[in-house]
Amino acid sequence: MTTPFEIRGKMRSGEFTSPTSGLCEDFIQANLVILPKDLAFDFLLFCQRNPKSCPVIDVTDVGSYVPKLSAPNADLRTDLPKYRVYKNGEVVAEPTDITDYWTDEMVGFLIGCSFTFEDALIKNGIPMRHNEEGVNVPMYKTSIEAVSAGKFEGPTVVSMRPMKEKDVIRAVQVTSRFPSVHGAPIHIGNPESIGITNINQPDFGDSVTIKDGEVPVFWACGVTPQAIAMHMKPALMITHAPGHMFITDLKSEHVSVI
Repeated sequence: MTTPFEIRGKMRSGEFTSPTSGLCEDFIQANLVILPKDLAFDFLLFCQRNPKSCPVIDVTDVGSYVPKLSAPNADLRTDLPKYRVYKNGEVVAEPTDITDYWTDEMVGFLIGCSFTFEDALIKNGIPMRHNEEGVNVPMYKTSIEAVSAGKFEGPTVVSMRPMKEKDVIRAVQVTSRFPSVHGAPIHIGNPESIGITNINQPDFGDSVTIKDGEVPVFWACGVTPQAIAMHMKPALMITHAPGHMFITDLKSEHVSVI
């Protein structure tokens, strides 16, 4: 499974249902949000006002499940390893295929994912602990309020990667080159400063080891819309399951800043 097309095929058939960190290192991974068209403008405005957590990669036409700009041969109903279906703010299903939920009123949004820049961090000698431990990246709701838009309001979610103190500056430099997939960290160090009371109990994903001499580094996360869904309780929102991303045909370097 070396190309996005091949991996999406495995997802479509149900053969691959795992988190996608480390896959197709040269290509952009994306969070998914699907909403009925009556909420689509407000959500697009929410993304425009919160570009760190919700950098837009692609938006489908109303009723279309094809992301024409980022993967014109893909199907957003089937080509992710796992989805989440929210109804009135509650998770009611985690299917591997959402064809039965799709209607002609749906609009799909693809939002940049920090998995995209992990390969650049690794190449700079900064290992990814969640990959080393074979788990999903830890993600947390914070006390940082997103900028509201229409009905959309609530907390910003962050992903966390621990690293040695000496590597933090380099991590900021490396990820700053990727503004389309969250860019530089939004917080370094004390988790309580952003409302995280227990670093060992993430709200999404899995806990990872933070070793002596390491600091937690936090990036804005595209799971933010799921925290927003829990807060504002729309009748229906479909997303990726945290860590189970859509893999586009877009090369990561094409959106990096030299």
